[in-house]
Amino acid sequence: MTNELINNSSVANYAVLGNPISHSMSPKIHSLFAKQMGISLEYQAIEVPLDKLGPYVTLFSSEGGKGLNITIPFKENAYLLCTDLTKRAKESGSVNTIKFDEKTKIIGDTTDGQGLLNDLIKNYNISLKEKTILILGAGGTVRSIIQRLISEEIKEIVIVNRTVSRAKDLEKKFNNKINIKAYSYEALPRHAFNLIINATSLSLSSKIPLVSKEIINKNTFCYDLMYSNNETIFTKWAIENGAMRAVDGLGMLVEQAAESFFIWHGVKPDTAKVISALKNY
Repeated sequence: MTNELINNSSVANYAVLGNPISHSMSPKIHSLFAKQMGISLEYQAIEVPLDKLGPYVTLFSSEGGKGLNITIPFKENAYLLCTDLTKRAKESGSVNTIKFDEKTKIIGDTTDGQGLLNDLIKNYNISLKEKTILILGAGGTVRSIIQRLISEEIKEIVIVNRTVSRAKDLEKKFNNKINIKAYSYEALPRHAFNLIINATSLSLSSKIPLVSKEIINKNTFCYDLMYSNNETIFTKWAIENGAMRAVDGLGMLVEQAAESFFIWHGVKPDTAKVISALKNY
């Protein structure tokens, strides 16, 4: 496994683990952060077999790794591996950032929710107060997003998922803290929402979630957590069906990475410069 894990002669300080991972921009983002802040680091993207997350995390730590980002489909698995969890990780049940300390503790945190809010509020000037929000998907990232939305005075969150039991689990987890309802795609109410978040990975395979265009009107802001050099199939579909605006998740990716960078290094980079650089990359 060592040869699979280490891609060069020196051990990486940091890495992102996922499956698939070839599309990841995290190495580029953290390289830009490090250059901006005058920090020396090495950062890899590592594809992990679906049943091998635990051994990879242990090996990375034992060979001198300082921290990890965790992406699809391992965020809930990573939560179970951690020996220590931050408050927001505990509340969400999801981990996308791991920090290793000198005592070999595995400290888990989640930055996805904060990353999304930073992008919506800071970069797109979106107010979330009293808004109706539809979330497509119910994975680990969604847990982090909902946990962070609790403090934003949302009017209603609706979750829809192919496996409706997973959406129902999130409804049960958060219904004492926020107005939240879960549906199957077939039962999803056909009315427009203020904000629609596509948290499925369907854009990676150029597929649209099975939703009606009636969920969109001229006041709907659509957000795809996936990102693309141009537009994703979801953002294209949203604009074609009358959305006010539709954007991909590049900004969230950079913003959540900046939160991870802060956890590891204690400094927060200028995300606007990195987002601009990546759009022109």
